[in-house]
Amino acid sequence: MDTISKQNLGVSAYHWLKHDIIRGVFTPGEKLRMSGLKERYGLGIGPLREALSQLVAEHLVVAISQRGYRVAPMSLSELADLYDARAQLEGLLLELAIQRGGDDWEAEILAKAHTLAKVTEVNSPEEQLEVWDTRHKAFHTAIVAGCDSPHLLKVREGLFDQVERYRHLWLRETVFSNEALARKRGEHDALVEAILSRDVPRAAQMMREHLMTPVPIITEAMQRQGLA
Repeated sequence: MDTISKQNLGVSAYHWLKHDIIRGVFTPGEKLRMSGLKERYGLGIGPLREALSQLVAEHLVVAISQRGYRVAPMSLSELADLYDARAQLEGLLLELAIQRGGDDWEAEILAKAHTLAKVTEVNSPEEQLEVWDTRHKAFHTAIVAGCDSPHLLKVREGLFDQVERYRHLWLRETVFSNEALARKRGEHDALVEAILSRDVPRAAQMMREHLMTPVPIITEAMQRQGLA
């Protein structure tokens, strides 16, 4: 097998395994047995080890000395720290974006907000979750893109990877509730208004508060599911 094919297998293994960990197919603390992974993904040990090593670096998997790998645990203390870090960083990025962003930046935010608010025909609840999540991420990414700092955006991406398991618990509680979605739409509309007004203190504070609203919802879900 050539080098490119091996790299592609490693990337595929990484994305599949990461997706399953985030979605709770593999639960916190569960041992990731190589035999089971080979059977599930139809891949050899090489690509799977490569994927596991990358997920260890992202704190989604823990390497156990001489005994393989486990899914990283989840905790309320990690939840609080990750969300606080994200909220503080997102507020900073928004401040920079308002200072540096131009007309094209504003137009992109409006376009993504419109797409997120639109009701779309979906075939299943899971598809609804995926569509809303993709559009929600695109909306928030459009907002911070105006900061014009690739290095800060890379830090943001790393935090996003670490928070995804917790975020998925919140998504399941939110996307399937019309009332919760309506509250989110209201928050998004108010946030866009503050951003377009170029009101830096108000917009940054609103962003921080907006990003912290999932924490009590996730806390309750973790306690209910025995994850905390």
